[in-house]
Amino acid sequence: MNQTVELVRLWGEYEQSNPNATIEGFCRSQLVGAIKKERSVRPEWQLHPDLNGALIKLISRIGKFQEIYANKALDGTGLDQIEEFGMMVTIFNQKNPIKSEAIFSNMLELSSGTNILVRLKNKHMISEYVDLEDKRVKRLQLTKKGEKVLKDAKQQILKVVAMLVQDLTDDDKQLCLQILSSIDARFSPVIQKQKNRTFEEAYEENCK
Repeated sequence: MNQTVELVRLWGEYEQSNPNATIEGFCRSQLVGAIKKERSVRPEWQLHPDLNGALIKLISRIGKFQEIYANKALDGTGLDQIEEFGMMVTIFNQKNPIKSEAIFSNMLELSSGTNILVRLKNKHMISEYVDLEDKRVKRLQLTKKGEKVLKDAKQQILKVVAMLVQDLTDDDKQLCLQILSSIDARFSPVIQKQKNRTFEEAYEENCK
């Protein structure tokens, strides 16, 4: 069958089932349909996540891949772990934040975040200074050594992320960003205040 004719037929079926059909939605539905056909059958007795769980599991596994390879890539840069790199990026990007801002921006616990800042300070990569407008507040800044370390470490991290997504086209990456950014937008403003609440309380707030 002519591919153009088949495309028009598929669009007609999709538009009939979806009155508010968009080209983007149609393309996604075709992609999902192809993925479903490729999905292998697994034994029923095994424990398998549902669709929601499968998505979050995949995202978590990719995050672990990144953590493992990033920590290897940072060897020799002066940084010991990806969390130290993230903290230095935050200090640079936020233009000298206070400690709590840097820690919470990286979604770390206060104690573990403070330990990272102490290590970076002991390695002379960051320093503190008194805020000019509020003498009670101390702000963080990168030292000259820290700026050089961050520049070198960035190149290593860029190699890691390029390696991880090498099988995706730029369009694939843009689509992933478009789809997943809504999750970030929903939870970034509330995650810090919900850390001290029970899961049921957080669940009720997030699923209203």
